[in-house]
Amino acid sequence: MPTYEYLCEACEHRFEEFQSITADPLTKCPACGKKKLRRLIGTGGAILFKGSGFYCTDYRSESYRKAAARDNGNGSSSSKSSETSSSTKSNGKD
Repeated sequence: MPTYEYLCEACEHRFEEFQSITADPLTKCPACGKKKLRRLIGTGGAILFKGSGFYCTDYRSESYRKAAARDNGNGSSSSKSSETSSSTKSNGKD
């Protein structure tokens, strides 16, 4: 269900309302009670995340985090192993 933004033309109260697409627009202002409410044109049908904590890694399991930590540690050692293998090749040619 989308979130609609409303503005009261009488008292300039501005608020958002979570409504069904098929629901009729609101007409009565919750602040002043006058029927001067107008639905504003929004940004479109995008999903709005409000608050903190909306990251793709928030809901990862503990085993995933441990494996990722191990992979980060192995990434630096793999570059060292390639350096040592190239140095041993050069030593063999001398």
